[in-house]
Amino acid sequence: MDQLRNEPRTVIAYINIAHFIDHYAMLVFAAAVIVIAPVFGMSYGELLPYATPGFVAFGAGALVTGWLGDRWSRRHMMVVFFLGIGAAMMAVGLTQTPLQLGIALLAVGLFAAIYHPVGTAMLVAHAEKLGREVGINGVWGNLGVASSALITGIVCQYLGWRWAFLLPGLATIVIGIMFAISVRHEVRAVRKGGQPGSVRVSKDAMWRVIVALVITIIASSTTFNAFTVAMPKLFAERLSGITVNAALLGVIVAGTYVFGALAQYVIGHLLDKHSLKTLFLPLAFTLAPLLYFSASLSGLPLILICIGIVICIFGQVTVNDAMIGKYTSDEWRARAYSVRYFLGFTAAGVSVGVVASLHERGGFGLMLQALGALCVLVIVGAICFPQEQRVPA
Repeated sequence: MDQLRNEPRTVIAYINIAHFIDHYAMLVFAAAVIVIAPVFGMSYGELLPYATPGFVAFGAGALVTGWLGDRWSRRHMMVVFFLGIGAAMMAVGLTQTPLQLGIALLAVGLFAAIYHPVGTAMLVAHAEKLGREVGINGVWGNLGVASSALITGIVCQYLGWRWAFLLPGLATIVIGIMFAISVRHEVRAVRKGGQPGSVRVSKDAMWRVIVALVITIIASSTTFNAFTVAMPKLFAERLSGITVNAALLGVIVAGTYVFGALAQYVIGHLLDKHSLKTLFLPLAFTLAPLLYFSASLSGLPLILICIGIVICIFGQVTVNDAMIGKYTSDEWRARAYSVRYFLGFTAAGVSVGVVASLHERGGFGLMLQALGALCVLVIVGAICFPQEQRVPA
């Protein structure tokens, strides 16, 4: 085995690109379903649940992929990620029936499950400043979410929905080949403990960290996925007074997500200077009210409130990832992230069906109020989380 250490900036660059691709791939269908549903003679609420198995696999698969990343090779797993998710996206673009579509989306979710436990562990292992790198990595993921809505809307409008899957799938395979050439497999040195010069809490308080993390992950991940899946359709319904053009709606959705990317960048830098709880609390206390009050809004006020919601949701993701990075050692980190993303994305996978069901029953008003109530749990987690004490390297 090649024991030469990879250049950290090269590894981090590819991991950031992979984060972009991961979120992009998982949300192409959420933007394209508006166009695809009439092609199959189905409604939005009828076709959307076909994405549910893929989103569940996105979370459930994290347990296996994180274990393989630690036991086999993180680099090899990332090669599988790039090539597999690229091929799966192209398969979606070639489907002819709703059943084939569901199977192809399941494949996208299975390969997408590799990134978060494996890629995030790789990022943390090569990061000099944890908060900064987690924040920047979060920006790339957020830009993947935003670009998915933007590019999919434009491609669907002018080339057709199949090309919205075929083109990014091919590009991902090319990037995967470049990654395989540029990044070597490396043997990791075993290091006990978390980041040097990091934060600590007493052993007696660690149960509070775990409780806060579990509660927050389940609530915030469900909200994250439900909101990002629903936003294209939400804007299509409630911005009809502004535009009904799919491409322009994609631009508006993408512009909204840009604020989330900026929030992750800022919060990532702040995490290197301030305690987790200092940032955790204001995000938690802001998110639930914004979701609740957005239920009755439309037009420009809805866009402004959604910007606030996106800032809080994506900021919370950065805080959650930093928790794992600070409190786990390198040899266990991929497995720790696998549990984090198993909980989060499995709960999030269920949210796709919840979005479809609530939309059928009471529209997006009911859905947003339900998410606001769920995010009260994020407040509980923030209050439960203990104060940290910084220790020297």
